[in-house]
Formats: sequence, C-alpha cells, structure tokens
Amino acid sequence: MSGALSPSARRIQDLLDSLGFGHRVVEHEGSTRTSEDAAAAVGCDVAQIAKSLIFRAKETARPVLVIASGANRVDEKAVGRLIGEKIERADPEFVRESTGFAIGGVPPIGHAVPPLVLIDADLMALDALWAAAGTPNAVFRLTPDELVRITGGRVDVVRKS
Repeated sequence: MSGALSPSARRIQDLLDSLGFGHRVVEHEGSTRTSEDAAAAVGCDVAQIAKSLIFRAKETARPVLVIASGANRVDEKAVGRLIGEKIERADPEFVRESTGFAIGGVPPIGHAVPPLVLIDADLMALDALWAAAGTPNAVFRLTPDELVRITGGRVDVVRKS
C-alpha cells in the first residue's frame, strides 16, 4: 500500500469525504479486480465484497448498476423484471463511458451517467462490506446501510438461485 492515491481512487476518496462518512480508500500492491482477489487483499469473506456490475438496459440503453455479493452470480432475468425491461451485459466501452471507470475498478458511486441501482439483498445481512474505489487495486470499507444511503439503490433479490 502506498500513500498517494491514483487519480481515479482520489476521485472516489474526495467523493467519500464530501459524503462525510469517514471512509478511507486503500490501494493495494496486488489486484482487487475479482471478488476473490479483493477478499484476500483485505482479509474478509468473499461474500463481503460488494461488486459493482454494469449492465445496459436493452430498450433505453440506460446503465444499470447491480451491486452484488462477491459470492453470488446475478440473475439477469430477475434484474430485467425488477426494472421493467430486459438487460444485457455491457461492453468495456459502455462501462467506461457510463461510469468513468474501467471494468475491475467500478465503484458503487461517482458514475458519469447516474445509473439505475439495485443492491443484492444478501449484502444487507453482513456487518461490513468492501467496494471497489475506482481502480483494479483500490477498495473502501462501508456498512450495508451506508451502501444504500450513498447509492440510493433499491435492495432486492438479484442472486441466481
């Protein structure tokens, strides 16, 4: 871990500071790109990783952010039912254009285009979560309630059974 944050991680730290929760972005030497990597880096269970996945609404082309437990796979059909239109996986260009971040470092906040946000109900049972902070090796810690407050997301079942 180094002292100075990269520009993308600094953007998230500044946004977190403006929200007043006292969260700290931590950049690791190794990757936190996957849920497994992130859990190993911070010493938590993979379920505590709040992974930010961007989908594209098929009809409106609106970005849809699903914040899922690192232990879960997203049920895309369920997400489509919840938002009232089918979704498709977003390509890297759409992710970067709509969020301002590259895949593997997409945070739950600070997106270029405000997304429709769904939060995995399984995250709500945990004490602490870790989310990406703008780069594939930066994360920050927060509670499930804080995640809901800072994203304005709707909590629902998005996990594939």
